[in-house]
Amino acid sequence: MNTRKALVALLAPLMVAPALAVAQHAQPAQPQTITLDAQGHSPEWEQSPHWREFYELSVTMLRGNPAPDVAGYEQKSYEIFRAFARSMGASPEGMIDHLKNIPREIVGIVKEDPKALDSYEGFLVALRGPR
Repeated sequence: MNTRKALVALLAPLMVAPALAVAQHAQPAQPQTITLDAQGHSPEWEQSPHWREFYELSVTMLRGNPAPDVAGYEQKSYEIFRAFARSMGASPEGMIDHLKNIPREIVGIVKEDPKALDSYEGFLVALRGPR
């Protein structure tokens, strides 16, 4: 049951967008502004000690390192993601499948903007985009 809840939490943002699109078309034409977070902003995730651990790992391995051990960073990230999944009662390998590109994306982000590691909030913005 916990796995089902975790899966619903991960997929819910994807299910909302089509429903909003249908609802918008059914209403009379009025100017509207709807902001959707494509990443599925989740305060529960952001407050998790596992995501803070991922941030700290990122700072340790990437800050000021022009040639980071990307494969090592990726594997250590996956260990954190698996622990995160277990803490939620979700499938560790399912979580890896869901988040597998994140470590390498962070490496690219930090190369382009090293300030992304200056704070946890800045890291989250770099990871998911501004709210």
